Amino acid sequence: MVVAVAGSFATTRWSLIAAAAAPAEPAARRALAELCQAYWRPVYAYLRHRGERDADAQDLTQGFFARLLEREDLRRAEAGRGRFRSWLLTCVQHYVANERRAARAEKRGGGHTVLQLPFAEAERDLDPRDGRSPEWHFTRAWAVAVLERAMAALEAEHERAGKIVRFRRLRAVVERPAEAPPYRELAAELDTTEGSIKVFVHRLRQQLAERVRQELADTVAVGAVADLEVEVAELFDALGRPSCGAPEAGG
Repeated sequence: MVVAVAGSFATTRWSLIAAAAAPAEPAARRALAELCQAYWRPVYAYLRHRGERDADAQDLTQGFFARLLEREDLRRAEAGRGRFRSWLLTCVQHYVANERRAARAEKRGGGHTVLQLPFAEAERDLDPRDGRSPEWHFTRAWAVAVLERAMAALEAEHERAGKIVRFRRLRAVVERPAEAPPYRELAAELDTTEGSIKVFVHRLRQQLAERVRQELADTVAVGAVADLEVEVAELFDALGRPSCGAPEAGG
């Protein structure tokens, strides 16, 4: 299935890389900030689960994104290389392998903070005892980030359509179906019918699945359908969900 990317998703991760690769341009810093905000959690999760202490992982995460502009990495990145997620993880691995702990602060401008990131929030999501590989945690955090971005886009759409109250109450049915109350209780709470709740939740699942695919389509080369399918499958596998989206909640 070929995904038609909507206009609001025209800016792909690869186009952001292209913008960030031109440091003389005003858009370069904004592009880096957007990339960092979208993908710093997977990088941080990977570093923590490979054994880095929290302070060192924070330092490396900051330094990694700063180094992307300082070096030629971004200029060498091409959309034709395939999946952005794989490229990013490879870059992180190379960065860590080449980084000398004793010289970190000097190499990155005396230890100044490059980007303000909520590391404390990311720490709460970590479970270093689960025994899974750092690469798995990178993919898991990536999947969560993609899902959050897709859900945020849907929230904006429903707010514009005047359906934000219903959306905010029922998004939990999609995100955590096992914890959702019966549809009849939701219908009474929202002053509507049980059938209306079922229709809304069904449509929300479909919309979320499409938004996720659109978000992932931005991270692969144009027309790379096979890569897109791999990304979709691995994302839902990391989330522990079937690729069609969240399972139906009980009515």
